Amino acid sequence: MDNRLRELRDARGWSQGELAERLQVSRQTVNALETGKYDPSLPLAFRIAGLFGAKIEEIFFPAVT
Repeated sequence: MDNRLRELRDARGWSQGELAERLQVSRQTVNALETGKYDPSLPLAFRIAGLFGAKIEEIFFPAVT
């Protein structure tokens, strides 16, 4: 799954650590999400979408292969 997480985080000037604190996850989790090594659980995807004021499908989308 691809995502716009890094783009959205950068636009707000947040570090991975700051985003992790806001989401109550580890910085390593944020890094894994941004690099596509980890797909979020549905509850985490909802927290991310809520934090950025966006729909889940505006942030996460199927990877182009």
